[in-house]
Amino acid sequence: MAAESPQLEAKARVQYLEIAARSFVAKVPSERVPFRYGINPYRGCEFGCKYCYARYAHEFMELRDPLDFERRIFVKHFDPKLFRDELRRLPTGESIAIGTATDPYQPAERRYRVTRAMLAVFAQTSGFRVGITTKSQLVARDLDLLQEMSRRHFVTVSMTITTADADLARALEPMAPRPDLRLSAVRKLVRGGVRATVFCAPILPLINDSDASLDSLAQAASAAGAQAFGGNVLFLKPCAKQVFLPFLEEKFPALVRRYRERFDRSAYLRGDYPDRIKERVTRIRRRYGFEERFETQAEPELWPRDPQLSLFEV
Repeated sequence: MAAESPQLEAKARVQYLEIAARSFVAKVPSERVPFRYGINPYRGCEFGCKYCYARYAHEFMELRDPLDFERRIFVKHFDPKLFRDELRRLPTGESIAIGTATDPYQPAERRYRVTRAMLAVFAQTSGFRVGITTKSQLVARDLDLLQEMSRRHFVTVSMTITTADADLARALEPMAPRPDLRLSAVRKLVRGGVRATVFCAPILPLINDSDASLDSLAQAASAAGAQAFGGNVLFLKPCAKQVFLPFLEEKFPALVRRYRERFDRSAYLRGDYPDRIKERVTRIRRRYGFEERFETQAEPELWPRDPQLSLFEV
């Protein structure tokens, strides 16, 4: 299917192609994540994050160069009826994450609006726990749909911000929006009544893991009205190492040996480092009152109270 995908448009460094989709909602078997189903409106992501774990996904389409992930973006041909039918088969209360492997608000979304089309279907349904993960302020464009969804589903927008330092963010995530733009989107969503959080991911050893760095981001998240703050430690799959290690050699050469030693045998960091970072994030979260701010969401106005009722309105 990828080989037969017609080209939609080409820019200086990125090629957009259209790809057919047999389904839009994928079951996620991993116990590491707090959701059972995932949706990715696009395959590939133009943001070009140096640490991206999802680059391997293009290998399923026989694209072996890890840079193809950010240079060849596949736009899923959206079929609203097929999408509705898939959602209809899911039980009430299921957790669905949008943007599990590729950002649903990457630059392609400005052109092709697949994410918005999907949210429009969600805005006609009820009964799911929907999480959206992004690094783009473009999510605020869809405030109208997110507000309607929040009347029908438990909705959370999780804004990923790796650092409040704009220069470091540009080095780590060359094509992603600036941190201040992402924070402005959080502020707009919260003021509009949509639940929004800030997540620092990944936390990279000796790069953005200091108390000062995490504190600066948490303080900015608090000022923006974010209703939660958290973070995850870096993990490096082989496909990510092919891009991340050359990045370290260029920008942080003194750290290359340490990273190679620690990620040589496993994609995940071992030892007490993850626990110490977890404790640091917890302290900072308490420092800015996120523990008190994070409240259980009230049941949405149009949440289906009778499990026999259809999830879809006529």
